[in-house]
Amino acid sequence: MNTEIQGRAAHVAAIRERAEAEMKAMGVDDAFIDRLVETFYGRVLKHPALGPVFDARLSGRWPEHMAKMKSFWSAVAFRSGAYGGKPVQAHTGVADLTPSLFPQWLALFSETLDDIAPNAEAKAWFVATAERIAKSLTLSLFYNPALDDPQRKPA
Repeated sequence: MNTEIQGRAAHVAAIRERAEAEMKAMGVDDAFIDRLVETFYGRVLKHPALGPVFDARLSGRWPEHMAKMKSFWSAVAFRSGAYGGKPVQAHTGVADLTPSLFPQWLALFSETLDDIAPNAEAKAWFVATAERIAKSLTLSLFYNPALDDPQRKPA
């Protein structure tokens, strides 16, 4: 059993090392993650559709949210396992959150990366990751399997 645990730890360490090397090669470090989060959420607050939804949910808690998002993106990029939040639960019941906001969130995220990403490779990695996250959240929050029932579809 002890050998199995050591093997798992070595495997996890190797994943982290590869991720860190991959991010370093793209010019991504903790300072970039901080800048990305600060810049993006500064733009979110000014966005006519996203700003009111985010600010209503996070009013008075922005510093905590920013720290959480920095931890989240750092954990995703560097595969550190440091983030332990529950994104689906955090987004459940957010007033005025609709599936149509996710493409706007992604577009703003992509525009932010256009302005600050160290290179095209880093932008592509972060956009692809954000797209997977948005798809997962959209499905988790809004998907209704009953709507896919072939017997319910009009002919």
